[in-house]
Amino acid sequence: MIEMRRWKKVYEQDLDGICIELKELLGQPCVVILSGDLGAGKTTFVRHFSKVINGPSFKISSPSYSLINELGRIVHADFYRLKDSEELVHLEIPLYVEDKDFILIEWGKPYIKNLRQFIGAEFRLYELEVSVNPATDNFPEPSRNYDLFDLSDEV
Repeated sequence: MIEMRRWKKVYEQDLDGICIELKELLGQPCVVILSGDLGAGKTTFVRHFSKVINGPSFKISSPSYSLINELGRIVHADFYRLKDSEELVHLEIPLYVEDKDFILIEWGKPYIKNLRQFIGAEFRLYELEVSVNPATDNFPEPSRNYDLFDLSDEV
């Protein structure tokens, strides 16, 4: 695992700039595993990333129930409800990733090794770890840290 970039004390209004920089850092096509605690802001990050890639009028919804949503050049998946890696077969991932540049997967860390068989060797693999900094008296909105890792050589 190679750490590529770290963004510290990021507020939501800063996310578009972070997403522009991230887009330039990522080799395409790629899979980005979004990791972090429940409520860390993974879906919020995807909303901003989609705005940067697809334009501001493109609306997203959380794939918590559908598991996978197509968002223009992006696929957004949420594996929170998966019980084991055998369930990946039923998601028909190859149908979603064709002609996509970015596959963003929440809660995908336990399935990293299994994903390769569904996405193909041409996809670079990254992890974006999201952590929450507590709010303070001076800053009532909590900030986040984003750590980007290249996992491509590990699987």
